[in-house]
Amino acid sequence: MSVINTNVNALLTQGALKTNERDMSVAMERLATGSRINSAKDDAAGLAISSRMNSQIRGLDMAVRNSNDAISMIQTADGASVEISNMLQRMRELSVQAQNGTYDADTDLVYLQKEFIALQNEIERIADNTQWNGNNILDGTAGTSGTVSYQIGANASQTISVRFGDFETLKTENTVAAADVTNGSNLIEISDHGYSTGDEVVYAHGGGTAITGLTTDTKYFVIRLSADTFSLATTEANADAGTVLAITGDGNDAQTFTKTSSYGGDIDSTTIGIASVASASAALTAIDTAIAGVDSQRASYGAAINRLQYALDNLSNVSLNANASKSRVLDTDYAKETSELARTQIIQQAATAMLSQANTVPQTVLQLLQQ
Repeated sequence: MSVINTNVNALLTQGALKTNERDMSVAMERLATGSRINSAKDDAAGLAISSRMNSQIRGLDMAVRNSNDAISMIQTADGASVEISNMLQRMRELSVQAQNGTYDADTDLVYLQKEFIALQNEIERIADNTQWNGNNILDGTAGTSGTVSYQIGANASQTISVRFGDFETLKTENTVAAADVTNGSNLIEISDHGYSTGDEVVYAHGGGTAITGLTTDTKYFVIRLSADTFSLATTEANADAGTVLAITGDGNDAQTFTKTSSYGGDIDSTTIGIASVASASAALTAIDTAIAGVDSQRASYGAAINRLQYALDNLSNVSLNANASKSRVLDTDYAKETSELARTQIIQQAATAMLSQANTVPQTVLQLLQQ
């Protein structure tokens, strides 16, 4: 049938041409952007997946930076503790030297004492002034009461906590008194106690009634619950694991909890010295304890650095695989899209030619009218 008002062939060709132009436009956009998904209409599920993976990847990349910063911070503390250890070793040498009977107490020991005090002052200065990013890290104030938490994952609560210790030479000023025990909960309530989990404290009942379950002049380890409450454990491992020591009773107002330093005791100039043979002997014992404490803290630094390094390697591996997964979902397959573009261009040329042919059909009807 020959008609003029409705050119069905031309309409069909136009429809096919529009569809082909749309496919060609998609192929060109994908080749231009490098992304298979440029809007939700391209692949709604794929867009949601790639968005979540992009959040994970960016979080992982930031966690890598956080881990590197954490390692740098701990290495700074470790470097300072090396010098503290060296000075303690020199103080030990002086203590041994002072106990030799060849030295005069009024002259020779005075000279040895001067160097001894100078070393004590320098240890205190290092503890008070060693900083990372403007924050002190060796005076017990790093992070929360000496414990710093590092975010090493892309999501909340993916953290590692590191105790930096307290290298100040005198810690008796940290004594806190008059604790209240919450019966049945094993909680000790002290406003702004300043302790963190794993801190070592010495309990003393002050001559009055002791808290049931605690022994006076005995070391315990803190399990921090809040700024005003904490529980106790018998070992550092138990504190880290949250194994609470059972205690009852309020005790008395004279009882105290004294946080110990990383040295295991005070080593300031008012506590130990070598002005006499007797004091030098006592100083030697205190210094040996201090050296062991510094060695223990340095071992903790080393363990933390190694752990963070392994965590860093894992983060890099996870980030690499996440990027590869995101690429498979989001990125353009250039071989496929190049072929698709060539196909649509050929079809466009053919459809344009066919549309021209379809538009000539009404001319045949006009020829019939002219006869």
